[in-house]
Amino acid sequence: MNRLLLLVFLLSSIYSFSQKKSSKRERFPSYFGIQVRPVFPTRFIGEPITTLNSNEFSTTITQKIGYSFGGTVRAGLTRLLAFETGINFTQRQFGVSMSVVDSNVSATNDLTFICYDIPLNGLVYVQLSKQFYMNASLGAALTFKPTDVGIITLPGGAFTFTHTGYAQRKGGIDLNANFGFEFRTEEKGFFYLGGSARVPFAPVFELIAQYKYEGYKNTVRGNIDGSFLSIDFKYFFPIINNKGQQFQNGPIE
Repeated sequence: MNRLLLLVFLLSSIYSFSQKKSSKRERFPSYFGIQVRPVFPTRFIGEPITTLNSNEFSTTITQKIGYSFGGTVRAGLTRLLAFETGINFTQRQFGVSMSVVDSNVSATNDLTFICYDIPLNGLVYVQLSKQFYMNASLGAALTFKPTDVGIITLPGGAFTFTHTGYAQRKGGIDLNANFGFEFRTEEKGFFYLGGSARVPFAPVFELIAQYKYEGYKNTVRGNIDGSFLSIDFKYFFPIINNKGQQFQNGPIE
């Protein structure tokens, strides 16, 4: 019993000491914001065009400009370091062209693939002036692909083309790098303009393309990269400190 009381006393003393020490330590604020960004496919970090061929059947899928938006949270670690996370919705757009050489049949269509992601980035600030900052961040993004997608194209006659974007794994990890500039105000918040690079460690989806004519079928498969660059627009809400005496008691005393 005495040992138990001694242990409780020691733990209480350590907790009290740590609380006093942490209260004296400088605290760095956290901010909540929103972001919007167009996404651009590029050959610099990926392969935006994929062509699949099988005998007389040919399919080309080309990644086009898409968009992404979501919420972001920035937690301050030191005056020049922070941790940034959030959740985003990303919609990739693709153009699909298909043809059967021997039959002189061709068609085009569009395919859309969506994804959710949670970025986990370490961020470094460089203060340029009183209100202007430059920052860079690097980390990973945890991704979730909720559904497969598919399109059916009827070019005429007995011809049918089907294209399916099949997510081999619902979850994944992307490399995420960011660089930008921000203007800070205490009353109106932070305004950020920058760019990002997103490179998946695995294909975003597998494309399954099929050509049908009466009882004949021809199928071809290939992996779609999905890497992109983006222009990022972010806004962080200001921290509002309530003035005056705060209400402490509940509705029933």
